[in-house]
Amino acid sequence: MPRKYIRRWMPDPHKIANHKGLRWLGPLIDDPNLFHLTRHSVSTAMFVGIFMAFIPIPFQMVVAGLMALWLRCNLPISVVLVWITNPLTIPALFYASYRLGIWILGIEPTHIQFHGDWDILWEWLKQVDGAQLQEWLKNIGLPFLLGTITCGVVLGGLGYFTVRWLWRWHVVNSWEKRKKSRSNSK
Repeated sequence: MPRKYIRRWMPDPHKIANHKGLRWLGPLIDDPNLFHLTRHSVSTAMFVGIFMAFIPIPFQMVVAGLMALWLRCNLPISVVLVWITNPLTIPALFYASYRLGIWILGIEPTHIQFHGDWDILWEWLKQVDGAQLQEWLKNIGLPFLLGTITCGVVLGGLGYFTVRWLWRWHVVNSWEKRKKSRSNSK
């Protein structure tokens, strides 16, 4: 892979390790594997970042960072890829995930009207009882979660294997070019 290109966009590991908000991680953040650009590190970071982008929880970047620490893969790539889901892309990606979930479960979609007004949502939450909430979770929540987890695993796996394949292809091409240039220079 073009390490020089990727390295240009990478933050300085020393600045990250010395950042006052990350000091509590101690020696975990000093691990050089978190900033290496190897086939394993980048492909695993690709999986972590894409997977966490589809998981509908708050603080996705923090969880992606912790997963990168745990799996010892490239930390900046893991965290940046979470921004695949951003305020512009979330509606389309999460709706597609919901539709995938209802397709997997083989159920009919639930038609809901979205207002985007927090006051209306708050009033609805005050009036809803346990049975209604349970029905809502069954009809919307379960297909949505199943769809987001499926999208995260499938697209994360696709990213993982694509990076591994492209990395290998680039290395083989570089070796072939060097071999040709050596044979031409004789």
